Amino acid sequence: TEHLVSLVSYHRIPKDFHTAARSHSYRIIMTEAAEAAILSHLSTSKDAAIADTFPWAAEQKLDHTAVVGAMNSLGVEAYVTTKNLSTSFYTLTEEGESILKNGSQEILVLKALVEAGKLSLPDLQAKVGKNIAKVGMGNAMKKKWIKKDGGDLVPQKTLEEVQDDVQDLLKTLAAADFAVTGISEKDAKDLKKRKQLTLVTRKSYKITRGTGYAPTRVKKAGDLTKEMLDSGAWKTTEFKSYSFLTLGEKVGGGYHHPLLKVRAEFRKILMEMGFHEMPTNKWVESSFWNFDSLFQPQSHPARDAHDTFFIKEPATTVSVPEEYYERVKSMHEVGGAGSIGYRYDFKREEAFKNLLRTHTTAVSSQMLYKLANQPGGFKPARYFSIDRVFRNETMDATHLCEFHQVEGLVADYNLSLGDLIGTIETFFKKIGITKLRFKPAFNPYTEPSMEIFGYHPDLKKWTEIGNSGMFRPEMLSPMGLPEDVRVIAWGLSLERPTMIKYRIKNIRDLFGHKVEMARTRTAPICRFDAVQ
Repeated sequence: TEHLVSLVSYHRIPKDFHTAARSHSYRIIMTEAAEAAILSHLSTSKDAAIADTFPWAAEQKLDHTAVVGAMNSLGVEAYVTTKNLSTSFYTLTEEGESILKNGSQEILVLKALVEAGKLSLPDLQAKVGKNIAKVGMGNAMKKKWIKKDGGDLVPQKTLEEVQDDVQDLLKTLAAADFAVTGISEKDAKDLKKRKQLTLVTRKSYKITRGTGYAPTRVKKAGDLTKEMLDSGAWKTTEFKSYSFLTLGEKVGGGYHHPLLKVRAEFRKILMEMGFHEMPTNKWVESSFWNFDSLFQPQSHPARDAHDTFFIKEPATTVSVPEEYYERVKSMHEVGGAGSIGYRYDFKREEAFKNLLRTHTTAVSSQMLYKLANQPGGFKPARYFSIDRVFRNETMDATHLCEFHQVEGLVADYNLSLGDLIGTIETFFKKIGITKLRFKPAFNPYTEPSMEIFGYHPDLKKWTEIGNSGMFRPEMLSPMGLPEDVRVIAWGLSLERPTMIKYRIKNIRDLFGHKVEMARTRTAPICRFDAVQ
């Protein structure tokens, strides 16, 4: 029964495991064989040595890698001493092998033309091949072996009148066993330029006896065990030497990702400016809070599946504030606060769809609704959030399907566009970015609206880093905010300023599966120098 259980268990183990295990066992056997061969060779006399491990391994029919592994292992315990050797020689490329056997391309082209009398270029390519025709025709014409006659190529020399210098050089090199001294440096340079030759440097070693040499290796114990103490074997057992001054492996702690470093600095700056952080721990929102409460029509393209990630399960939200829902619905259908609305049938099933939030403004709308309906009535406030959002976008050097949004808003009486621009400029000056541009834009829930551009010093171009505007009355009125309350808001990408700060050209090198762990470990502390 035990045998059957073991057999079944064996067959359940992946095949790759057995292959790796067999390979490991083979390497151990080869290393042990190499180790025994090295010690045996050195035992012949005190001055015995292995002059070069590479030819020696071939003579002993051993893998050179196994010989090097055994040599290193023996060297640790001073059984052997080693000396580095380096041997350089030439090897032929596939093209070089062909020339050595059949002749150079120019000879093959001349031979074809001599045999045919004349050939058009397509006929020559068909006879000798496109690559040979391309290289050989140019070299043959340069040497004035052939010439063009209308649309044909005709020979000017016979095969007896020319010398194949390239093949002769390769034959000379082969006769010298491809040694570096077999041909001149100039000839070697020309052959390498024609991609017929490669210089190879082979590393090998000279092995001699070490201070601790013995014909047979005795494995030293690494640890003192209970069994050794019980039997007294520790008295005669040879132990590995210990170095009490050696430090242990350096323990690597956790490292903050550059985004987290910039995020922490942004939080600090915004809090210094009097902002309070909004709760943004919900990635899934309803379409009502993400779109409808922002006065974004249900027919807007951003609400299509090719722009937004909708949730399959659960597909819909449970509830929204019913009175507020009716006011939002009315604003969309018939308007209010000086607006005629969008004049369409507002659908409940569309508003209740769940999705991965496309912006943290979905949280901003909830905070403004609570602000308008809190006990004691409205009070001016400043809010911010820094968290992840999701959009179904085409990825490139500056766009991902998920990114981090820095959003801020100020709700107060009689705010203007000047207050918005001033607040944004103040924030960016605090992080050392002074080159800003504002461009008029359109947003369904802000009017006026502006895109924010910052200059990227490495890409040497202006890069969009955010959006901003003043929330429309059609959005604020259903919430119950006083008529003279204005809300200025902006959304900034966390990734773009981070790319500018850390001189990163491609956003996929900052966030995603292609990020190098070394970059995270070596990224400097994020520090922004405010500009007055």
